[in-house]
Amino acid sequence: MHSLIKIILISVGSLSVLLGILGIFLPLLPTTPFLLLAALCYSRSSERFYQWLVTNRWFGEYIRNYREGRGITSKHKITILCLLWLTMGYSVFFVVSAGWIQLLLCAIAVAVTIHILRIKTCSTTEEVSSVTEDC
Repeated sequence: MHSLIKIILISVGSLSVLLGILGIFLPLLPTTPFLLLAALCYSRSSERFYQWLVTNRWFGEYIRNYREGRGITSKHKITILCLLWLTMGYSVFFVVSAGWIQLLLCAIAVAVTIHILRIKTCSTTEEVSSVTEDC
C-alpha cells in the first residue's frame, strides 16, 4: 500500500508541474499553487523529484523563496505582471466577445495583481545568501 501512495503522489506532483508550466502561458491557470503542490507531493514521495524541482533552473529559486517565506524578486514580479496583463489583454480584446466574461477576466487580473504586489519582495542579497546556504 505504501508504494501505491508513493506512485499517486509522484503522479499528482508530475501533473501539477505540467499544469504549473501551462499556467505560465494560459491566463486563467495559476502557476504558483500547482508548483507548490508538486513540491509538497514530491517532498513526501521522492527526494529525487523534489530536488529536481527545487533546483530547477527556471522555477527552483522561485519555489524555494516562496516556500521559505522570502517572497518573490522584483524581476519575477515584473515578469509575472507583464505576462499576466499581456495574456489577459489579448484574451479580452481578441479572444472573448462576451462583455461579462471580459469583465470577469479583468477582475481576475486585478485580483492576481493585488496578490502578487502583496507578496514580500526579496532583495538580491537575500537571493545570493539563499543560494549559498542551499549549496
